Amino acid sequence: MKDIELFSEQGYLPPFSGAHAATPWLKDRHEKRRRKLCHSLEEAIRRSGLKDGMTISFHHAFREGDTVINQVVGTLAELGFKNLTLASSSLMSCNSPLIDHIRQGVITRIYTSGMRGKLAEAISDGLMVEPVHIHSHGGRVRMIQQGEITIDVAFLAVTGCDEFGNASGTAGNSACGALGYAMTDAHYAHQVVLLTEQILPYPYLPASLRQDQVDYIVPTGSVGDATQISTGATRITNNPRELLIARTAADVIEHSGYFVPGFSLQTGSGAAATACTRFLGEKMARHQITARFALGGITAGLVELHEQGLIDILLDTQSFDGQAAASLARNPRHIEISTNVYANPAGKGASCDQLDVVILSALEIDLQFNVNVITGSDGVMRGASGGHCDVAAAADLTIVVAPLIRSRIPTVVKQVTTRVTPGESIDVLVTDQGIAVNPARPELYQRLTEAGIKVMTIEDLWQRTRLICGDPQPIAFSEKIVGIIHYRDGSVIDVVRQIASED
Repeated sequence: MKDIELFSEQGYLPPFSGAHAATPWLKDRHEKRRRKLCHSLEEAIRRSGLKDGMTISFHHAFREGDTVINQVVGTLAELGFKNLTLASSSLMSCNSPLIDHIRQGVITRIYTSGMRGKLAEAISDGLMVEPVHIHSHGGRVRMIQQGEITIDVAFLAVTGCDEFGNASGTAGNSACGALGYAMTDAHYAHQVVLLTEQILPYPYLPASLRQDQVDYIVPTGSVGDATQISTGATRITNNPRELLIARTAADVIEHSGYFVPGFSLQTGSGAAATACTRFLGEKMARHQITARFALGGITAGLVELHEQGLIDILLDTQSFDGQAAASLARNPRHIEISTNVYANPAGKGASCDQLDVVILSALEIDLQFNVNVITGSDGVMRGASGGHCDVAAAADLTIVVAPLIRSRIPTVVKQVTTRVTPGESIDVLVTDQGIAVNPARPELYQRLTEAGIKVMTIEDLWQRTRLICGDPQPIAFSEKIVGIIHYRDGSVIDVVRQIASED
């Protein structure tokens, strides 16, 4: 065919120059199938085009068993990267090696739903020049969608994938279950690098992350320790006080007016919150009430109710233990969802908007029912916003469960140290020494008292803590802001300041 020069309103139209002129990798039958596979993490980083000043992201499905964040950031430090923004869905105690990388200028900005351990203590003590941005799970998706966070390269741990990148967290011995956080990153990141424990035959389906989202794949020995998922905030409890709180919370649900056939629930990650699932299941069986769905972080307790026929569908954005991860692989009505579907307030429809009942935990709750899940009584960051404010705002009945006093430190306070969830979203507080109902819900107060449940005012609970503990000394803060707390819509609901020096 002779050369033809063609132009259109869009400009020059190039002539055909060969079947593989634009896709040279397709010439080689072997290369076309394995072109995403990298021999090392260093090769994947080079091919991704990552540069100083860019943003990297991770998910935290392995929680305290995560190894990928430390491995990748350590490699980036060895390669000489500087001034990176870290946008991990959350950070844990196991991520303390990041402290040195922050000091060396490898990481200079952080977006996360929370942090714990030595890393949190160091940042609370002023480690970073810029404050950390704390967001909710739903708020994180909104920030990514609207460009407030732009992910240049997402490094995502999976337990198995094929050579094109169809991947999940349910394969192999290290199965972590749902990849709800990773699904969002895979969708929006400019480049996606998978770190996988095994390469499986193509096509590996059903897939949590799809081949059309993945750029590079790095086979590695281990991406995490799944046995460490159900530790810390997601632990199982045998503590009598926590079990008392859980049983009382189940009683509140039973008589709230929302305990009806087809109701929906989320039971949170705290020990008392997860224990409530068992007591609620006993009531569901006794009254022959079946829940339409359970949402959020799925636990073994919720799986048991599902397999007993007491919960129809499980919508899972993060599996909180090995039983939940195994259920996701075998139960067809245990469905994996992204955090976008779970709780994005700017999305076209979040599942949390369909919630009837949610049980949540708290580090502090004050006389206006504001909740703190970020800072301890010493003002140090040691928790996570997670989906707390997302589901509290969306559910019809939001119950907070917490001991009245922890180690002689009051949970009910005059004013929370850090406000994460506004009091207008909280309906009931259940403690080991009494129940309080938000005055904005008089009909709920009436239902509970008519059922014979004793309800106190939150002021009464506060006065009880004062009798036992006295009035805590106020924390002395400096002017330096070390953390910015974003509400789910992106607005700033509070800040965390550095503790004042004793000098």
